[in-house]
Amino acid sequence: MCGYIEINGEQQGSIMQDPDFSDYLPFMHPPSFRHFYPAFGQDTNKTLDIVIQTKRFKHQVSATWWFDCIESGEDLLTGARTTFNARNLESPYWRRALKYQRAVVFATGIGESKLIGKTRHRYYMQSNGVFALAALYRAFENRKYSCAVITRDAHPKMEPYHDKAFPCFLPMDAKFLNMWLDPNIETHPEIDYLLANPVLYPTLHVQRVKTYRDKQIMKSTPAATLISDIA
Repeated sequence: MCGYIEINGEQQGSIMQDPDFSDYLPFMHPPSFRHFYPAFGQDTNKTLDIVIQTKRFKHQVSATWWFDCIESGEDLLTGARTTFNARNLESPYWRRALKYQRAVVFATGIGESKLIGKTRHRYYMQSNGVFALAALYRAFENRKYSCAVITRDAHPKMEPYHDKAFPCFLPMDAKFLNMWLDPNIETHPEIDYLLANPVLYPTLHVQRVKTYRDKQIMKSTPAATLISDIA
């Protein structure tokens, strides 16, 4: 699962300079730091910044990080289904969003956790630059949005830190990201291949922490580095 995401606008990469994306990333103008948590506790104000495309236009929106939501006046209410991650993409529940409402989350760090014995170990994973995560979203008539981060089966490099699922990273390639966001492309062999063969694109530096927010290091667990699959 992926239960914490952060973006540090001071950290940039080549994609950040691409005109297809740079105009839609407010965390860069000026550079800013933000962190995001799923909407546990029915708190629809816990949002995640996602990039979407409607018709021909890309834009970044704040979406409640809990896909299962319903409209309630000018706000949203979370549903009972736990949907901050989207894993079983073969399920009819995700089918429409996977075809027409794909999104990108730009990030510089994520949080993963693993239950070891009776203790929940939290791991903060940070990259030296911006990376991209795959997401799905819903748009509501009251101009609110909800979303889920796509996860796949566990990745061997991630198993020591979370052995049940793996966040779906996207290549930092403008051509692929444009295709991923295009609502007119229902499916494509490159998309199908990526979902079936998840890749660790960024190199991640891992520390066990007490909480993701304060990042107090738990020195009993040594730091580690997960090298990119494409390095």
